[in-house]
Amino acid sequence: MTPILETARLILRPLELADADEIQCLFPQWEIVRYLASQVPWPYPPDGAYVFCRDVALPAMNSGNAWHWTLRLKDAPYRLIGAIGLMKGEDVNRGFWLALPWQGQGLMSEATEAVTDYWFNTLKFPVLRVPKAVANTASRRISEKSGMRVVAVEERDYVSGRFPTEIWEITADEWNARKRGC
Repeated sequence: MTPILETARLILRPLELADADEIQCLFPQWEIVRYLASQVPWPYPPDGAYVFCRDVALPAMNSGNAWHWTLRLKDAPYRLIGAIGLMKGEDVNRGFWLALPWQGQGLMSEATEAVTDYWFNTLKFPVLRVPKAVANTASRRISEKSGMRVVAVEERDYVSGRFPTEIWEITADEWNARKRGC
C-alpha cells in the first residue's frame, strides 16, 4: 500500500482514479510533456489521464510494482499540482511532472527527497536510476541537488524527439551518507 508522505510544503497523496480529471486539466502542456518518454501520447487524448491511471498506474500500484502520488500544497490540499512515481525496473525508477504555475519554487526537489528516501529506507531498494534528456536542465538540477551522478549516456526517444540521455544514479549507501552529512 502506498502511504501518504509529507514534506515542509507538500502532501504526497497516493494516486486515485478520481484524480484523473484534475490531471487531464493540468498535464497536457508541451512544457510538461516534451521531455517525457515517447510512450506518452501526443497530442494527449481527452481520456489520457483516465486511461493512464486505470490501465497503467493503479494496476502497477496494486501489484506492488509502482508507487504513485499526487502532489498537493499543504495550504491547498484540495488542489492537485503534479505527480511523482517510483517504479521497479532496471533503467527507470522515478518519474515526475509539475504543473506550470508551481515550477521553479523547489517543490519538486522536496517531493523527490521524500520519495527517494521512501525508495531506499522503506522499500529497501539498493539503487535508484533515472534517465533524463540532456536538454531537460531543470530535471537534471533536481538530480544534481539530490546527490545523483551520471553513470551512462545514450540516445532515447521523448515526446519531442530523440535526444542524448543521461542515466542518473544514486545508491542507498550514498543517499544515507548524504542525509547524515558524511
